[in-house]
Amino acid sequence: MALRLVSDFDLRKDVLPRLRSQRAASAPAGARGGGPGVLENNYESLRILNVERNGNIIYTYKDDKGNVFFGLYDCRTRQNEHLYTFEKDLHVVSCSVNSERTLLAASLVHFTKEGRKNELQPGSKCLTLLVEIHPVNNVKVLKAVDSYIWVQFLYPHVESRPLAENHLLLISEEKYIEKFHIQVIQEDGNRVVLKDSGHLPRERVAEDFVWAQWDMSEQRLYYIDLKISRSVLKCIQFSADGKFNLMFEAPLDITLSDSGFKLVNFGCDDLQDQKNLSKHLTLCVFTNHTGTLCVCYSPKFASWEKITYSVFYFHKGHSKTFTAALGSVDSHVTKGLTFLNLEYYMAVYLPGHFFHLLNIQHPDLICHSLFLTGNNEVVDMLPHSPLQSLSGSLVLDWCSGKLYRAVLNQSYLLQFLWNTQLDCEKMAVLHCVLSCGRDPQFLEAKLIQWISENVSACHSFDLIQEFIIASSYWSIYPETSNMDKLLPYSSVFAWDTEIPGITLVTEEIPLPFMKVHSFKGYWEKLNSNLEYVKYSKPRLLYDNSMVQKEWHSLISEEKTGRRRSMAYMRNIRENAMKVISNLEARNLEPRLTPLFQEEDNHQRLLMGLMVSELKDHLLRHLQGVEKKKIEQMVLDYVSKLLDLICQILETSWRKHHLHPQLLHCRRASAAEFTVFHLMTRILEATRTLFLPLPPGFHTLHTMLGVHCLPLHNLLHYFDNGVLLLTETAVTRLMKDLDNSEKNEKLKFSIIVRLPPLIGQKICRLWDHPMSSNIISRNHVRALLLNYKKQPRSSMIDKLPGSVEFLPLNYFIEILADIESSNRALLAFEGHDNVDAKFVEEAALKHTTMLLGL
Repeated sequence: MALRLVSDFDLRKDVLPRLRSQRAASAPAGARGGGPGVLENNYESLRILNVERNGNIIYTYKDDKGNVFFGLYDCRTRQNEHLYTFEKDLHVVSCSVNSERTLLAASLVHFTKEGRKNELQPGSKCLTLLVEIHPVNNVKVLKAVDSYIWVQFLYPHVESRPLAENHLLLISEEKYIEKFHIQVIQEDGNRVVLKDSGHLPRERVAEDFVWAQWDMSEQRLYYIDLKISRSVLKCIQFSADGKFNLMFEAPLDITLSDSGFKLVNFGCDDLQDQKNLSKHLTLCVFTNHTGTLCVCYSPKFASWEKITYSVFYFHKGHSKTFTAALGSVDSHVTKGLTFLNLEYYMAVYLPGHFFHLLNIQHPDLICHSLFLTGNNEVVDMLPHSPLQSLSGSLVLDWCSGKLYRAVLNQSYLLQFLWNTQLDCEKMAVLHCVLSCGRDPQFLEAKLIQWISENVSACHSFDLIQEFIIASSYWSIYPETSNMDKLLPYSSVFAWDTEIPGITLVTEEIPLPFMKVHSFKGYWEKLNSNLEYVKYSKPRLLYDNSMVQKEWHSLISEEKTGRRRSMAYMRNIRENAMKVISNLEARNLEPRLTPLFQEEDNHQRLLMGLMVSELKDHLLRHLQGVEKKKIEQMVLDYVSKLLDLICQILETSWRKHHLHPQLLHCRRASAAEFTVFHLMTRILEATRTLFLPLPPGFHTLHTMLGVHCLPLHNLLHYFDNGVLLLTETAVTRLMKDLDNSEKNEKLKFSIIVRLPPLIGQKICRLWDHPMSSNIISRNHVRALLLNYKKQPRSSMIDKLPGSVEFLPLNYFIEILADIESSNRALLAFEGHDNVDAKFVEEAALKHTTMLLGL
């Protein structure tokens, strides 16, 4: 299954054995039962009450006399601790313990025999008590009312020393929230008691709300205010000293007026009828450390043919309303919709029907989220009981008494990637694996293996492009905030293909109105996200268009002989050297692929320009980040791009056991065809995005092309720029290939396609009449370029060894005269070993060949 629930706590395993051992120890000799403790038929009363911020779990159970016991499971020591016992048959509504475990707050209800657990009978009282438990001492009644009360202690963010003042929230079914200030003192050593139990100051935190959610990890209270005609989401942040601030107000386009009273994550609420969850709306707020703010909403189920749910991405300024088709549904299925927080993702789960993994970090395109329907086994692998999503990817199954940590199942996702046929699912899983991977190198290796064997499997997007961009993004994303606004996350910016089984509507929504002006931590990041939505039009994502323009300009100047300033070019070259050094430092193992074995000035130029442009881009928009750190981030990013290309090629090279000296084999193998095709796809992917390639890539690609392609296809690849005739590749071809008729055609076809300067150098490496002819023509053209005709004697002196052909004799004499007067210049220009005599011999050989003599 895509989602794996790792058990952190299980009542049956972590608590029940202790209770049984206590009962056995306390039972009289020879007795089969009895004594203090819990009996077998009372085990069903054992249930979780609350999970505190430090991870400790509070639970309760009853003995055979109906006495109520409170216990605590310490998640760090994995030990159980008895907290308190009420020697009355009461039903526990809510319970919380302060961080020092000196005070216990509980709300309890006494039911009449005719009473039901979800109703208070006339005259019934909900008692809210505060108990001194270090040691057990006084009990103070905080409230005695006819409505339910929930309790929750505030926890400081740093547990350093015992606090003199504790803060307790009381949440009333009458739609108000109060905060009690509780001062304690130490007496007789470690004895902790209330300082002034007769007067506990309190203040009103919120009122007239219909829904509230507690974030135990971040100590935040979310609630929806219905004072005005529309729903308004508000958030209160509590600090370590108990003070609180209203952080924001955000309008919500949802209807809650007839939904009743609802609390989320204020302990484990068994007062609702869990068998009819589908009849109630579902609403919860999810955040993560990057400044995301999502509100998940599912209205009451109106039809079992389809289900609708909405996600308000406040950090992006829009909402998405999804409609999932359910098809034929068994009448007995009445489970509710479950939302689970998974940090960068959110899961929407309807047992037996669908599983939707939503990308909340980058929610713009539906293809970046994974939707699995009832046809997939994953929708039946998760528990069918109601799941409660807590902070930090914790999931509570209160029916079974288990606390899980939800993690994405990498093994399943990788297997799913090999089997799925839909492009949208390949895209979603690729990003999911990269973003949530705990072993990036291992996962990248698995993804590269899959890409190498399925490089042409995607039709809606370029698989290599997507992998390179996404993996490079996630390699640098954790370095600093706001990186998601500055670096591309995907190579795809629009998706028009439908996702089977689901439709969506995207709408802009009003942004939250921040009520404070000084931000730290999460609030600073959320405010930055909101500011970006407000003012960043167009987007600030980096692209290589400026690099492309500058690179073409520099190449053009190189051809025409113009040069930029030495300082500018030196900086570009140094950038490239830093990238290559950084890349080599990443990889200590030797590579089989013959890359990085030549200068490849054009690719180094592209590397250096990308480093320069990306560094300028980040310096402009990353405020408050050291320049040195930005420079290292840029080097890491560009190095990662190149390293991924090298890894893709290296994986294929090793798999097919290719030899670096490709021309040693006479005929190309199927393995070489496969690698050549992969290199061509890599070239297409990088050219579209204008990304640099490892030095030597073009040479290796050309050598493979020569080995694999027929001559007419090969020349077509040359003429269309797919294969580049690098000087290194051509030099190897001229030296390594013999002068068979086939190879002569190839060599001549290559030489005529070379730029003049490189062509002249290459011709000297080919000992063949054709190359001599080309060299001679170039030499004569250079000599006669500025030749001015001079009056000459009609009598021609015969040169030693000349032939009886007067026009040729006369022409060679002119060349000899020009050479004698320009000897120094010709030597400087590199025309050594080419003279009039060489031209004469080449001309005679060429004529002989033409005449067939």
